[in-house]
Order: sequence, then structure tokens, then C-alpha cells
Amino acid sequence: MLILASQSPTRKALLAGAGLRFEVQAPQTDERAVEAEALKGGADARQVAQLLAEAKVRAIAGLQPEAVIIAADQTLALGYELLHKPQSFDAAVDQLNRLRGKTHRLHAAVTVAVDGAIAWTHVETAELTMRDFTDAERDEVLALEGDAVLASVGGYRLEGSSIRLFEAIRGDYFTILGLPLLPLLSALRQFAPETFTSAAFQ
Repeated sequence: MLILASQSPTRKALLAGAGLRFEVQAPQTDERAVEAEALKGGADARQVAQLLAEAKVRAIAGLQPEAVIIAADQTLALGYELLHKPQSFDAAVDQLNRLRGKTHRLHAAVTVAVDGAIAWTHVETAELTMRDFTDAERDEVLALEGDAVLASVGGYRLEGSSIRLFEAIRGDYFTILGLPLLPLLSALRQFAPETFTSAAFQ
């Protein structure tokens, strides 16, 4: 059994698009507590993403030790500061204003557990530079995107009209969406080849 330990509709869509059969189980993980402990220990944004993914995979592995489990997380670093998903439309406006005209980094971590233990972890980083867009451009994009931006750590969706706000992107597209898909598929072939049998496909 393959389990995706994530509530993210984007990650679910990416795995489904790869033709894998899986179940979704949301881990009961206090992400902010994990992050706070990591930062207290001197972790940077990249390491925080990895620790969050590992915490999520362990939460489900403890309940489903016989399953192959995938967990992922993503952090956004503006310089040395970590930003989080905006909790309201006004917060999304404020966050985009902070990112305007600057380069930020997205760190996407993915972890695989097999037989109740972590078998593989990987982190990839992408750099994104936003244009010095006008308030009117920002508001038009947010109107087109709607509440979907509240599910994104950056307050934008690269796969949507938010792309208008960007000047340059350096990095893997799947990493930006929050799941380094090609390394993950390679890891599944190595550590859980049964997920690629005919019975495992939809």
C-alpha cells in the first residue's frame, strides 16, 4: 500500500498524474512546533523543510508500518526569514508586497518510509524573482486566483495567473509546486519497486 501523508491537492494531483495508486492520510503533526524546535537548534530553511517532511512520514509510519509512505513539505525563505501560508486574503496581499521585486527561495523536501522507517529523504531548492509589479497588477492576479492562494506558502500559484508577477525562475517546476517528483519516482523504483507493478497503477 502506498500512502501520501499530505493534505495538499497539488501533491495529490502530481502523484495521480504519474499514474500511481495511493491513499491519502493527513498526519497529525504540529508543524510550527517542529519548525520552532528546528530553528532553536540552528537549522536553516532547507533543513526545516526536511525535518517537517520526516516528522510527517514518521507520524503515519507509526500507524501504518507495513505501508510505503511519502511525505513532503516546503519552506519559503526570504533572506534568513521563513514565511508561511497566508491566513487571510489581506495577509496574502501583505506577503506579496514583501516579495515584490525580490528573490526568494523555495525548499521542497520529500521523504519515503518503508517498513516503518525512513528509507530516503531529498531536498531541492528553487529561486524565484518577482517583478516590481504594481498594486493593480497584484490585485488583479489575486482576484483571478481567489482563495487558492491561501493554500500556498508563497501566497501565489505558479501554475495559475500568479505567473504574471514573476520575472525569473531558476529551478525544477515540480520542486516549486512542492514535490520533487523525478527524484521521488527514482527513489520509489529503488526502495519500493512494487509500487510500479501493474496492480499499483490506476
